[in-house]
Parts: sequence; C-alpha cells; structure tokens
Amino acid sequence: MIHTKAYAAPAAAKPLGPFEFDRREVGPRDILIEIAFCGICHTDIHQVKDEWGGAQFPMVPGHEIVGRVTRVGAQVQGFKEGDLAGVGCMVDSCHTCPNCARDLEQFCEKGAAFTYNSTEMDRRTPTQGGYASRIVVDYGFALHLSPALDLAATAPLLCAGITTYSPLRRFNTRKGDKVGVVGLGGLGHMAVKLAAAMGAEVTMLSTSAGKEADARRLGAAGFGLTSDEATFKRLAGHFDLIIDTISAPHDYNQYLGMVRLDGAMVLLGVPPAPTPIAATSLIFGRKTLTGSLIGGIKETQEMLDFCAEHKVTSDIELIPFGQVNEAYGRMLKGDVRYRFVLDTKTL
Repeated sequence: MIHTKAYAAPAAAKPLGPFEFDRREVGPRDILIEIAFCGICHTDIHQVKDEWGGAQFPMVPGHEIVGRVTRVGAQVQGFKEGDLAGVGCMVDSCHTCPNCARDLEQFCEKGAAFTYNSTEMDRRTPTQGGYASRIVVDYGFALHLSPALDLAATAPLLCAGITTYSPLRRFNTRKGDKVGVVGLGGLGHMAVKLAAAMGAEVTMLSTSAGKEADARRLGAAGFGLTSDEATFKRLAGHFDLIIDTISAPHDYNQYLGMVRLDGAMVLLGVPPAPTPIAATSLIFGRKTLTGSLIGGIKETQEMLDFCAEHKVTSDIELIPFGQVNEAYGRMLKGDVRYRFVLDTKTL
C-alpha cells in the first residue's frame, strides 16, 4: 500500500483537517501521480456538508488534480515517469457500455467511479480525492498536461474547464456566434475565456455591475446587468447559446427570452429547488433547454489541448492547505477570483 498524506472532512459539516491513509499499490494499468496542486470546486463544499446525501466519511475531496508521474504499471501506454499528468472528476468506468463506447464515461450505464465520495468499480473500495500528496489511477483516466501552461492555473481546467468546454463544443460554438454566460464565478469565468477563444462574441450576464470590468478583461465583449429588467428587453432573442452557471434560484424563462430562434440554453448550475418552465418559453422560438455534466476523457484531453494552443488557464488564488476551511467560507460569500488552488508543498 502507498501511504498518503491528505486533508479530510471527518464528518458532515465538520472542518477539514490533516488525515493519512493508504492508496492501493500500482497495478499493471495504473500510474502513480505525485500531486502538485489541486483546485477547490464548489462541489467539494456540497459533498463535505452532505448536501446531496449519501456522503462517505472520512472524505478527502478534490477532483482538479495535477502533478507528475512517478511510477507506471507494466501495461501502461502513453505515460512514463516524469510526465505531467492530471486527474479530473472520474477515475474509472465500466469501459463496455454504449455510453463508454461513445467516450461518454461520465454517463456510464453502470455508474462511473468518481474521484472521491464514490467507489472503485468493484463497488466496495472507497475513492479519495486530490487534497492529498499522491493518487493512483488507471492510465485511461489520466490526462496529459502541457508544460507550456502554468501548472497550478491548469488544475481547475480538470473540472471548471471541461464543464464549460463540453456544451460549447456540443453546440458547435464558432467565430461570430453570440454566447451569453450567466454568472461570473469559477465556471462562468472559464466559459467566458473558452467561448472567446473559440471566436464567439461573449456577453456576461450578471446581477453585479461591479463585475463588468473583470468580465471584459476575461474576454467578454458585452455586459448585461440582470438585476435591471430592461436588460432582458434589450437582449431579447439575441443569443445563439446561453451557458447558465448559477446554482441560486432564478427564473429560467427570463433567460430563455434572450435566446434566438433555434438557439439553446445549457444548465450547469444546480439550484436547490425545481424551477418552473413555461412551455411557451420553448415553443415560441423552437428553443432548446438542456443540461451538461463534465465531459468524457477524450473530450477532456481535447479541451486541455485547446487550452494549451490558446494559452487559456484559470484565474486562481494559490493557498496553503491550512487555509482550506477559510477558503470554503470565502467561496460561500463569492470572495474568490475565480478558483482556489491548494499547494501540496504545504501539506
């Protein structure tokens, strides 16, 4: 077994603290990654608070993992010792169902093995995440990273990056498209950067006028203040695509009114309660309202290669492990621009 230092939540809503556990030995298909940095995702907060139910404790969160390969199994292809590598939201799947065959492992019909608060595909062995010194993973679920990008700022691409890239690609975002992004946070700032890199005309839609300057710095060409009802009239039928990153309650019908004929709105945020949808919001304009969940491994690698080509990374605040509980509190207040990343040297 491979002894591992980490930070873990001992129980629901309890502060995270130092923790030690054993990873499995490196098997024939596995690689061992010495973790350099791990991003903090808002999902981590939901999980350690057991807000979605079924949480397993002690829990080591973290699914935005980057580091360097230090050991490879005998059957591993494409990775060698010394390579940079990343791990995102999944560490395995069944490999055989129709969805896995389509490179959509996140929708594995048998249930993917998620990076933490889940189990390996044996359904017995708990998974633990990237707030840790090292991780062992099947090489088929490891990602190649470009040495040309800042490694710490690359970490959030493994979740925030692919979560926003996947719907942009699904709807074939290209030069000249008009894309609205709802909410300027960890996901929203990546949606702005990626859509702009694809050549789209991006408009940030926010309740806070104070975010306009930052939105434009990140690549937005326009800004709509959604606390002003006039914004919804001014931008009626304007967008080819809206990426909605907000998890707070809000009226989807208002935003659908800004979608053009045959346009789409994609939900990435998860509000705490169902949101009523008027049929007319979709019927008039033949509009699509849909959702999206991360991306498969092939698409995640495509996203990382795109980011390397276009020099896209996340805006981060690098922090020591001792500040993780403070960071959680700040995230709940929206006090981060735009992603916290943990420095494993401080573990």
